[in-house]
Amino acid sequence: MKVNVQSVNFNADQKLIDFIQVRLDKLEHYYDKIIYADVFLKVQNTSGKENKITEILLSIPGGDVIVKKTCRKFEECVDECVGTLTRQLKKKKEKMNAKVS
Repeated sequence: MKVNVQSVNFNADQKLIDFIQVRLDKLEHYYDKIIYADVFLKVQNTSGKENKITEILLSIPGGDVIVKKTCRKFEECVDECVGTLTRQLKKKKEKMNAKVS
């Protein structure tokens, strides 16, 4: 799967990009028809500690799936997003299998 990472107002280091790639590659175990993933990383200028925003858009046949999380660290956000996407993809696959049967 092709993963596009865009960091807004800062430069993401290679470790973070590799981390995102590894996490998103695991989604293909649950749903093998993923075309690409767009990941947007933003730092919000607030006084709170939870100022990192991660938004992941998965392009799959039949429509896109979007998840947005705000956390203290980007790694934490990516993990939460992947967890949510995993649940959504499992549901989508179950619905497809129910239609086939």
